Amino acid sequence: MKKTFKILPAFLLLLIPASQFAQAPVLGTAANFVLFSTNGAVTNSGISHITGNVGTNNGSSTGFGNVNGVMNDANSVSAQCATDVLTAYNQLNGTTATLFPAALLGNGQTLTPGVYSISSAATLNLTLNLNAQGNSNAVFIIKIQGPFSTNASAKVKLLNGALACNVFWKVEGLVSMASGTSMKGTIIANNAAINMNTGDTLEGRALSTTGAISINGVLANTPVGCGSPVLNGPTAPNLGAAGCYALFSSSGPVSNSGTSHITGDVGTNSGLTTGYNASFVNGRIHPIPDGSTAQSATDLAIAYNYVNTLTHDIELLYPAQFGNNLVLTPHTYLLNAATVFTDTLYLNAQGNTNAVFIIKINGAFSTSTYSKILLINGAQSKNVYWKIEGAVSLNNYSVFRGTIICNNGALGALNTGVVIDGRALTTTGALTTTAMDAIATNLPLNCSTVDVKSINAINTKISVYPNPISAYSTVSISNMSNMKDARLTIYNILGTPVLNKLLTEETTTIETNHIPSGIYFYEVSSDNQIMQSGKLISNQ
Repeated sequence: MKKTFKILPAFLLLLIPASQFAQAPVLGTAANFVLFSTNGAVTNSGISHITGNVGTNNGSSTGFGNVNGVMNDANSVSAQCATDVLTAYNQLNGTTATLFPAALLGNGQTLTPGVYSISSAATLNLTLNLNAQGNSNAVFIIKIQGPFSTNASAKVKLLNGALACNVFWKVEGLVSMASGTSMKGTIIANNAAINMNTGDTLEGRALSTTGAISINGVLANTPVGCGSPVLNGPTAPNLGAAGCYALFSSSGPVSNSGTSHITGDVGTNSGLTTGYNASFVNGRIHPIPDGSTAQSATDLAIAYNYVNTLTHDIELLYPAQFGNNLVLTPHTYLLNAATVFTDTLYLNAQGNTNAVFIIKINGAFSTSTYSKILLINGAQSKNVYWKIEGAVSLNNYSVFRGTIICNNGALGALNTGVVIDGRALTTTGALTTTAMDAIATNLPLNCSTVDVKSINAINTKISVYPNPISAYSTVSISNMSNMKDARLTIYNILGTPVLNKLLTEETTTIETNHIPSGIYFYEVSSDNQIMQSGKLISNQ
């Protein structure tokens, strides 16, 4: 019997997903760590911004400020992570390489998915492109049989759907990144240290089987995607009738001096409400306690009790250093002492517009002048809640986002130029405002107040195109009369702004050819209020 053999056409081979030629290792609990050593100290100097767990199974983690993750040193969690790092290392080490690049990586070089091996020490210079060819599941494994270093400002760029969570570096020696390096992927160094320097960014992980990890003024976060959980945060409290109020005290006077503009009700259930001009209050002023204030006091107590008993996911260990460009993701946070908020706090929803942030502060709370909270990647102030045990003072010209639930403390200094995109509520204590603005977000339908921002958003259509973006992008706004200080801001996946443009026309064309390939998020805002947000892709 004659047998016929058919040869698969070459073009069909190209249709086979590239990811089948490289299999990602199983990270286990190590996936939750951004910095980890099985045996060695983990140290930080300078101001670093870290999202993900940090720890060592034999040594200590020192020098870190507030980390958006859990510190685990020599405990059951670190023990399991050590096991999982070794498993992942062995899986990477056991892969069969089919591609053998030169020891000098970068200089505009482009790699496609697969398993690569370099038989010596390697260096990254200028730009290395990782091109997934449109397959977001494509895996890149780069095995280096010696030390690995990067030159200053070297970068790894992800193209055509490539994701940092699918990039793996197995290094048999010291990993040393020069200042300004932009690194993507999970690095596992075997029997060697990892050093990161000022201005370095890492979207991935730095893990060592044995060796110290040292960082100095870096930005590092675990990657999003590849089955990583979508962060929804906790369930938000139900404010009930208190949700109708922008400013409220269950027991204490509420007073104003200067010209303050308020959207939402203003009142107290014990004392008097004074000094507010009805012309500047888009809501009801309750000069004396009434049925509404009584119900609000009851509902505020319920909301407070819920938030107070909520178990935190992450404790921020340095309340006196809060802010300072810290990036938080949707979780329940605890600061277990009086807290000072300085400079800027980023709340990063990671593209989930329903994500909730709850920040519990066991002590008084104060801010620096011009402090600000920035909402990025879909975060919304209606989903941000602050539980504060003690007095609250927002210093001049601060921009604050979210609902403050203050317990047994005065909201005594909402000062000149302060903007609250949310609410200021207290269970017991005087509330004092001075020439500030407060805009209650997500007002219940049964409130007498009409949310001006919502009306403007309904009557204004906003388009940002094309998507994927090209050398030029266009922002179209149907009714500029509803906009004040309109701006387009584009953030990268780490939450860093890459473009901020004032919009003055109904159609604005903006040069975007400087935005590298990757996934981005945009916000169109008016008067510091987000009118529209969304995701953008750049294939440049």
